[in-house]
Amino acid sequence: MSMQDWQNLWLETPLIHSRHISASLGCDVYLKLENLQPSQSFKYRGISHFIQLARKTHGENVELVVASGGNAGLAAATVANILGMKCTVFLPEGATQPVLNFFKQEGAIVKTIGSCYAQALKAAKEEVATRSNAVLVPAYEHPDIWEGHGSMINEISKQLDGVKPDAIFCNAGGGGLFGGVIVGCKAVGWEDVPLVVLETTGSNCFYESIALNPEGHFKPSTVPLSDNVEIIEDEKFNIKLAHLKKLNSRASSLGASSPSSGVVKLALDRGRVTYACAPDEFAMQVSALFAEDQKMLIELACATTLVPAYSPELFNKLVPQRADGATRTIVFIVCGGFKVTLDELEEFKEIVKAELQSQERNWEVKCNGEQWGIPKH
Repeated sequence: MSMQDWQNLWLETPLIHSRHISASLGCDVYLKLENLQPSQSFKYRGISHFIQLARKTHGENVELVVASGGNAGLAAATVANILGMKCTVFLPEGATQPVLNFFKQEGAIVKTIGSCYAQALKAAKEEVATRSNAVLVPAYEHPDIWEGHGSMINEISKQLDGVKPDAIFCNAGGGGLFGGVIVGCKAVGWEDVPLVVLETTGSNCFYESIALNPEGHFKPSTVPLSDNVEIIEDEKFNIKLAHLKKLNSRASSLGASSPSSGVVKLALDRGRVTYACAPDEFAMQVSALFAEDQKMLIELACATTLVPAYSPELFNKLVPQRADGATRTIVFIVCGGFKVTLDELEEFKEIVKAELQSQERNWEVKCNGEQWGIPKH
């Protein structure tokens, strides 16, 4: 079923030119504001597309079950509310009352179980197995999800009025957004556009998975790069995946233990991708700077994408100057997320303040197998 067969539920979000970031980086920088979707994140695109397909396939009475760290669940609940469908959301234990209130407002049934997404997903699958009219809504592992997310690239291509960007920046947790960017770029003929994918160091299952495969061309070729990695052999795509034994990041929306095997395969086949990881504290600093600059609150996961936007030293290593001297055109996907508060932002500021006063003068950033020291400011 094509996306053109019905009225899509997602919004065409603005692509705004950031004069502040453009001046700092010496580029034309555009921000794709996916935080303005109805559920406040890009997740709404792919998940609304998947649910509309499921509804056409299984009927209007199909019930939705989803496991989530937050944003995928809220997207599913929001769509279900709009379409008058029943939705059950499985969350890891520890969800705050404000988070639960978001789901309550959308009429979702919430069940908390386990300490991580993987345990919530296991419970969701067991729930679906006991109900004849239920379908599991994937958070990131499905081609329909990627196709829906990819619609943002079609919008960007039109909003840039024919200008092909020199790079598109996004993040990768399980890989759903990244898969959408790859699929979307292929659809508009942008397969040669460089992509830069960022994670926090403590949640970098996608980075570690690429490192395990020779097609990733990481330097040096060390397998695994971290003692926190268990290697999974994926027979479907004949690739290796990294399973993180422990998630050591506050960026909970990047908190997948293992990435989508399908997206890892898409990434390995595509090429022209740079993979980088930054510490939580670097992203915390950026979340505060972005709030002051753009007057928007963003989750730590979203701030991770924007780390190079606030570090010219890092940005120029990731996207070198053009050989012809022309001004670079850059797109940062502001992926959004509803799990952010003013109190959390104040906490981040204190953590960053202590970090800047430490004896270590550089942020430790990983990029394609290399370790970089990026000056703190």
